[in-house]
Order: sequence, then structure tokens, then C-alpha cells
Amino acid sequence: MDIIQTFLIAAGLMALMVIGYLLVTGASPGKAGQRRLEAVRFRHSESTTARVESQLKKAIAARRPKFHKAAGSGSRIEALQVRLMRSGRRWTVSQYIYTSLGLALAVTALLYLRSGALMLSLFIGVIAGAGLPHMVLNSMIKRRINKFNAKFPDAIELLVRGLRSGLPVAETLGVVATEVPGPVGEEFRSVVERIKIGRTMEESLQVTADKLGTAEFQFFVITLAIQRETGGNLAETLSNLADVLRKRAQMKLKIKAMSSESKASAYIVGSLPFIVFGLIWWINPDYLATFFTDDRLIVTGLGGMVWMSLGAFIMAKMVSFEI
Repeated sequence: MDIIQTFLIAAGLMALMVIGYLLVTGASPGKAGQRRLEAVRFRHSESTTARVESQLKKAIAARRPKFHKAAGSGSRIEALQVRLMRSGRRWTVSQYIYTSLGLALAVTALLYLRSGALMLSLFIGVIAGAGLPHMVLNSMIKRRINKFNAKFPDAIELLVRGLRSGLPVAETLGVVATEVPGPVGEEFRSVVERIKIGRTMEESLQVTADKLGTAEFQFFVITLAIQRETGGNLAETLSNLADVLRKRAQMKLKIKAMSSESKASAYIVGSLPFIVFGLIWWINPDYLATFFTDDRLIVTGLGGMVWMSLGAFIMAKMVSFEI
């Protein structure tokens, strides 16, 4: 088996993985039916609460990113720039791309010098260069969003106390920016700075909502927009919103605790083959030397990684719940 046949087999396995991904990520019939029933209930309901809930869901669905688009971006480069901004780091797109290319070249060179298998080294180097920075960036975004969501209800309560004491909304936003530490204070400071340079409060808040991409801040922005249109007691509305966000966070923690055993099992089962392979290669490299030179073993290893990736993806979907 020559290298072209090996490449064709690997390409076929990758195509099979993409097909499996599309099949697994298809729309759920149960959730689609539930959404249709809720739409009918909202359409024929006379309750003001139901209509407001319908408006919230429609607004969030309209702002939800599609495919590679994020926060209204029209290309992958713009979407990547938004993700870099969400991480809270002052990184540029060029720095991210150069880091990915350097990591890919370094991994490819080290594996080629160690094994002598060019195609396998190139394949693993491309995966490492494209995957590791993406995973690190996702982890940083997730950590920052979690910190923001943890402090955001406290910020809303501070807004409520300021409004009840007679302060206007713009000044209470400045109080939150100075008093609340962490990502919440940083984002509210950016909102206050935009207001100072002449932008409206709605525009400033919407820019931050697009940057964060979280449902919690979208609820806050939509609540202020609806209150501006309909009037009412803003302090009471924001107090109820803070209570809803706290209950939402408690539900997420309960789901995390209930699915922790399944996640731990998935991590152990998925990492054991790589750990055993690395230990054997470290102890006795000659025992696994043919794994990098024999075409049959290379194709078998690539197929095994593809199927393990599919299994890990399916397990991740099984333990993730939509709130």
C-alpha cells in the first residue's frame, strides 16, 4: 500500500466522521415539536407575561450566531476576532494565526525526527496546530463567561439599589463599573465609556451583548429595551431578572453535578489509549516503531482516532443539556 492509498483511506475516514457529525447534530424532533407548541401558545395567549416571553425568545433567536458568524460578523476572520475579544486578552488575529502555524510546524518536526513518518507527522501537526489553540481559547472564553455570570446577578442588584435610591440608569451603570470587580466591571466600564463619547445606552449595551454572546446579558438588554418602550417599575423588573438568573445558575450547577460521573468516565475511557501508547513508546520505542512506518498500522491508527473522536463527541452531546 503506497502513500496515496493511505491518504485516500484517511480522507475517506475523515469524510465519514463529518457525515456522522452532521447526522448527530441534526435538529431534534422532540425539541422542534415543543417549540411549535410554545409558539402556538404564545400566539393565542392573552397574558402579557406570555407575550413578553415570546418577544424575548424571538429576539434571542434572531441574534443567535449562524455557522461561523458571531455577533453579526460576516467572515471567519471577524468571528475569530470576536472570540479573541471574548477571552479578555489583548490578542490579535495575526498573533493567533502565527501561534497556530508555529505550533503545527514544531509538532510536525518533532514527530518526524522521532518517527520518520512524514504524512503521519504532518497530520498530527495540523491537528495540534488547529486544535490546541482553539481549545485553549475556548477554555479561556468559558472561564471568563462563567466569572461574568457568577457576578452579574450581584451587579443587577446593585443597579436595583441605585435606582431605588433615585439615581438615573446611566449613573448606576458607572457605580457597577467601579464597584464590581472582574469581567463584570470591565464590561460595564466599556459601556460607560461608549456612553461618554456620545453613543446611546441601548447601542452601548448591545455592543457588549454581541461581544459576550451570553443569554444572561441579552436578557438584561432586552429587559431595558422593553421597559423603555412600555414603562413600568424598572427596579422591580431588574430584581426579578436577578432572581431568575440566580435560579438559572443553580440549575446549571445541578446539571453539572448530575453529569459529572458520566464526564469523568468519558475522560478516563478516552485518555487511556493515548496514555498507554505514550508509556509504551517511552519505555520501549522499538516495540512501536513499525506503527509509524507500516502503512496498514498508520491507517489503523488514523481510523481508531477518527472513531474515538466520534465516540467522544457523542458522549459530550449526551451529557450536555439545554437550559
